[in-house]
Amino acid sequence: MEAGPRDTAPGGEQLSPDGPERTPDGVIADGPTADEIAAQDEAAEVEVELRPQRRLRIWQLAPIVMLATVGSLMFAFPLFFEFGDGGAVVAMLGLLISSCAAGWGMMAARRVGYTLPGLPPRGSGRWPDWRVVGAYVVVVAAVAVLAVWRVARLR
Repeated sequence: MEAGPRDTAPGGEQLSPDGPERTPDGVIADGPTADEIAAQDEAAEVEVELRPQRRLRIWQLAPIVMLATVGSLMFAFPLFFEFGDGGAVVAMLGLLISSCAAGWGMMAARRVGYTLPGLPPRGSGRWPDWRVVGAYVVVVAAVAVLAVWRVARLR
């Protein structure tokens, strides 16, 4: 079998059929250009993340869970037991604390790369579907209206 134009390197040596194709300056065709390599050599610092954190740790989850539990209890007890005139205030404060814990949990989950079902991953460049976003808005608004209505009935 004779060596064709793709089987010889610019210097004349033989290459295997599946070997890399190199440009005349010795850079692999699908790799960085010679200018990019020179620019990398000039840079003194290179930031590399060796092991990215891709899951929530217990020390991240514990305060969120505790805050959500306290807020839920503060919201629930005035609704089930008669607390007098201060019951509505305690229930609204509990609702506020629970909402803050939910937001904190969402931000922590987003930071490690989790997303809500139906939404594209962070940094993918895709836009979320407006129907999914609308469904989330309707559900959150309905829960908020029902909670405020329930607390308002305490008076």
